[in-house]
Amino acid sequence: MKKICLFVLCLCLVFTSICFAATEEDQAAADHAAELIDAIYVQERTEETDAQCAEAKAAWDALTDEQKELVEGENADPDYFGRDTGDASLDDPRNQDEIGENEILVVSFGTSFNDSRAKDIKGIEDALQKAFPDWSVRRAFSAQIIINHIQARDGEFIDNMEQALDRAVANGVKKLIVQPTLLMHGAEYDEIAETLEAYKDKIESVSIAEPLLGPVGADATVINADKTAVALSLTVSAVLDSGYDTLEEAAEDGTAFVFMGHGTAHVAKVSYSQMATQMKNLEFSNVFIGTVEGEPESTSAESIIEAVKEAGYKKVILRPLMVVAGDHANNDMAGDDEDSWKSMFEAAGFEVSCQIAGLGRIPTIQAQYIIHTVLAMAN
Repeated sequence: MKKICLFVLCLCLVFTSICFAATEEDQAAADHAAELIDAIYVQERTEETDAQCAEAKAAWDALTDEQKELVEGENADPDYFGRDTGDASLDDPRNQDEIGENEILVVSFGTSFNDSRAKDIKGIEDALQKAFPDWSVRRAFSAQIIINHIQARDGEFIDNMEQALDRAVANGVKKLIVQPTLLMHGAEYDEIAETLEAYKDKIESVSIAEPLLGPVGADATVINADKTAVALSLTVSAVLDSGYDTLEEAAEDGTAFVFMGHGTAHVAKVSYSQMATQMKNLEFSNVFIGTVEGEPESTSAESIIEAVKEAGYKKVILRPLMVVAGDHANNDMAGDDEDSWKSMFEAAGFEVSCQIAGLGRIPTIQAQYIIHTVLAMAN
């Protein structure tokens, strides 16, 4: 009997040892993939970037399903390659040569969410190409981190701004209009303008168009036609998508609309306060403007929740005040984590629904970019 027990014990020890070895091997493979993902989660492109993107994807593809769940790094996680964000083939990187003498370069921050990229960013680009058939519309993203993500995961190659401008020079472009898809004159807009300076001697005519909300303005009371147009376009689209016929009907049903922007420490943050003022001027009493970063302070999640509660609304429809419905819209706004806006509003007792739709897919918003491009051409 003792011999049988010893034999069983030995078998258990051997089995445990094998399992432990397999676990160590699995974790090592997952850690290797995580290191390669972290290596391409950077804002600077180098000569090694293309090879690093391919190596990271190959390491991920070599993992078992169980190993993929173990991937964890400084920025790496199973969602980096594993999350389904839509069909990348529906997008167009617009990195073609044979540009001609006239180019409109559409510069976006970018997003790795394929559906949003195709509907929001490509939507604006397509509208511009239709409006200006004699001009070549091309694309650049300012976030190399996002470019690398898309390239590694989907095999789609998108130019960063320097690559796109070098392409323009190599193709003999004489007239270049840069149309940022940015919401406002923030830090990203400043960086685009700074990058352009190095190319003004290489191209005969270079002009940068206004971002969506136009000039910043001195304070929260200063409203321009761009902000009016965006306020109307976004609100009408949100109301129609919600199933209500009018904003008043939603208010009578106890429903408020909360439009969530990014927020910024840049002086352009007053643009959010101006949008709130615009909603008030339009008498959209059940529309509120918030930001992820809580800058300005009046736009923080806590402040907006309190304002909606004080106004007496019981239901909330969340929608991004962002050109692209990317990571912030899907995670910070509509995610299931306890610090998402959806979760915080629910915890405060509200009935919450989310509209994950960027401004870029709204036809009247696309028309605003066309107007800005026309004005840039005139200048």
